[in-house]
Amino acid sequence: MKVVLLCRVSTNAQDYSRQVNELTACCRQQGWSIEYIFANKVSGAKKNEERAEIMEMVEYVKTHAIDRVCVLEISRLGRNTLEALKVIQLLNEHGICLYVKNYNLETIVNGKINPIASLICTILLEIAQMERLTIRERMESGREQYIAKCRAEGIKMGRPSSYKKTDEQMKAQYAKEISLLRKGLSLRQINAITGTSIMTIRKLYKFADKAILK
Repeated sequence: MKVVLLCRVSTNAQDYSRQVNELTACCRQQGWSIEYIFANKVSGAKKNEERAEIMEMVEYVKTHAIDRVCVLEISRLGRNTLEALKVIQLLNEHGICLYVKNYNLETIVNGKINPIASLICTILLEIAQMERLTIRERMESGREQYIAKCRAEGIKMGRPSSYKKTDEQMKAQYAKEISLLRKGLSLRQINAITGTSIMTIRKLYKFADKAILK
């Protein structure tokens, strides 16, 4: 049986290796052949990016005779219940089973759509979406309370208006950019190489003078 793994996390701070390891072990135990692993880090705010990556997976399984898509949790299929259900429907239409490991769910059994699994997937997706909304509301509420407390106590937030890096700090932080300036590279070239903004690079011109930079 040919399968693909879908492993996704929402931030760069998270790691999808646990999902890959658990699903790989499961497939080996079942004797399934892993043809491809879709492992992505996506932002919750980038819905178009998320959909594009999911659709890339759907197109792959349709054109490579894949039997099933394996996920550790149903929430890995997407953050929006409706969009995730559309993906399940697309897979069903092409006879491709979605396997959800943590609940041992299969959307297609013996070539037929499993209505119980479809119902459970819908419920689990709704619960996951509600949990995300609750967490977001708590974070926003906590932030608002913290800001209100700081204001009440007269605490100023953010960088002090008088804050300014010293020349030594600038030279230490942007040593590479200064070196490239001294080699005669343009602002845009340095921006492309280092990712530092053109405005910041302009401020470094004075340090590119050999008489100053010793």
